[in-house]
Parts: sequence; structure tokens; C-alpha cells
Amino acid sequence: MSTEGKIIVIVAPSGTGKSTLIKKLKVAFPILEESISDTTRPIREGEEYGVNYFYISKEEFEANLEKQAYLEWAKVHGNYYGTSIRFVEKGLSEGKVLLFDLDVQGCDSIKKAFPQAKIVFIEPPSLEELEKRLRGRGTETEDIIKLRISNARKELERKQDYDYLVLNDDIDSAYDKLHEVFSEIIKG
Repeated sequence: MSTEGKIIVIVAPSGTGKSTLIKKLKVAFPILEESISDTTRPIREGEEYGVNYFYISKEEFEANLEKQAYLEWAKVHGNYYGTSIRFVEKGLSEGKVLLFDLDVQGCDSIKKAFPQAKIVFIEPPSLEELEKRLRGRGTETEDIIKLRISNARKELERKQDYDYLVLNDDIDSAYDKLHEVFSEIIKG
């Protein structure tokens, strides 16, 4: 295995099973280190600085924005979230295999800054099945479900833009395919 670090990004529409697959991959590949973002959101009970997020002030985040210190960032519900370029460069220089769970925009930012990043797109079997999964969660309002389906339609238009495409029509077969992909990337 190369001593140079690697970046692996998983991108998928909401409801595709991404979180379940990532949990399984982290067990199979303990070498994976999930990217930790900066946030201005308050720390919640049970969370740890440097494990869940790097919790910083709004002023510090905005100063970092001015310095263009983030690969990608967003403001969600009044709080900032961003991936620090320094965090990624440090991980790569230490030979780590960094795992990112990003949306299409964040993925594009990572690929632009780090062309060597490997991008894996997880595809649902159909938009109808995706909607069924989202409704089955029972956690989103009708408006949120419609928004997630609309976003998924746009994300699916980009699926051929990435290095690997994994269909999740069955969680076990999708995991087996992802395991093959990750083995190839990590050994590469």
C-alpha cells in the first residue's frame, strides 16, 4: 500500500443507504478516517471536539472564509459548516485514507482541489423506490420529501461523472461492491 494519503468521497441522494454502508465500511476498513468539519453550531451532549466536529466561533469561521481556508462550506439553519483545506492536507501528508460523505457540490469542490480523489456514487434502484424509503423513515415532512426527490433527480443526472457507480437495490450486494471498490482504491 502507498504511504501517500488518499481521499475517497461517497456521494448519494438522501435515502440511498449511504450512512448504513459507511458504517459497515468503517468496520471492514479501520484505516478509514472520516473527514471532520468545522462548525459554528453549539456542541451537543455526547459530542466531542475533534471527533464530531471542530466547534469554532462564527467570527473564526468567517475569518477562515476570508482566507479561503475551506474546500467547501455551507450555512445551514444559521450555522456554518466547512471542510478545512488544512485538515485534508495534513491527513494526506500523514498517509491517511480520508473518507468524505458529501453532496454533489461539495464533491465537485473536493475534486477540483484534489483531482486524485476517488468519487463513489451510490445510486438508488429508482426514484420511486427512493421515495418509498424516504417515506418509510417517517422523519420528514411532505415538503422535505418532495425536495429530497427533486434533489435526487438532479444528482442522478451526474452519476456518470464519478469514478465508481454502485447500485443499492440490495444493501448486502451494494456493500459487497463497495468493499471491492474500497479495496481497489486503498491498495492502489
